[in-house]
Amino acid sequence: MPEFPKPSFASPFEVEAETQALRAHREERGIPPKEDGRLLLATWNIANFDVQEREPEHLQLIAAMVGWFDLVALQEIRDDLSGLLALRERLPEGWALLFSEASGNDERQAFAFDTRKARVGEKVGKLTIPPTRLKDAGGPSFRGFDRTPYLASFHAGSLTLLLANVHSFFGGTGKDDIERRASETRAIAWWCDKRSKDPHAYTRDILALGDFNLPRAEAGNPIYEELTARGLQLPEYQTKIGTTIAGDSHYDQVAYVPEHTGRDLTGRGGVFDFDSALFRSLWEKRGERDFDAYTRWAISDHRPLWIELAL
Repeated sequence: MPEFPKPSFASPFEVEAETQALRAHREERGIPPKEDGRLLLATWNIANFDVQEREPEHLQLIAAMVGWFDLVALQEIRDDLSGLLALRERLPEGWALLFSEASGNDERQAFAFDTRKARVGEKVGKLTIPPTRLKDAGGPSFRGFDRTPYLASFHAGSLTLLLANVHSFFGGTGKDDIERRASETRAIAWWCDKRSKDPHAYTRDILALGDFNLPRAEAGNPIYEELTARGLQLPEYQTKIGTTIAGDSHYDQVAYVPEHTGRDLTGRGGVFDFDSALFRSLWEKRGERDFDAYTRWAISDHRPLWIELAL
């Protein structure tokens, strides 16, 4: 997406005070501390990372939230890797990165993970569909992905997970763009179903997670219908809020194959609305419009979404 401009006004803050506010809100939202036998898996679209001129203090706040989890799928990592590498420097010792080549909109997808909890598996690559199967996967109009989903496998405890890191085409709200988005989603669901049933599959614990540009996660929405048509399910979340700071959309999701991954879920998970905790003085002084503009630029217009799995 076009980058959010740096606001024309200054909004100084104390990193430690804002971090404490995040921690307090974390408890309210039920994000548990890390523990043995559990994996905290999250997905987060960090807007235009890093073509926006964020400040080091903003990276510290982003890193604080990423570090609460064990394994995080990140989207909208732009071709310039300086922000991602700066994020790693601010994560606790033992964290590592994987990232894809840039594709549509010069964007990469990435994984940040705590190597003490998860280690990279043998399968890493792209979610590819042979040209002869494109119509089978996505329908007559499907010509491939704008931003190719990034695959990576991870070993965590007794689990071997294969994660498809997704950032679907958005475009606009016109019929052709919605169909293009739906066809990408149809192809992802087709691939997950096919691989989960393949006797030669590397693992059947397959999850597609990321930004599906799904406005509403409910029956009747064409993106939701395509995502779930072949049996993929979305977890029940503890927080019933959207994953965007404006519009309350359900763009970001974790989809899983229930017969293989359903037994791994603990039932804990949700959206972390950091915007309800950060920059309170800015909200009070300048109101919602300036608060949203600053927060989208400094942190993101998307909120992290997480689930917990038993190892």
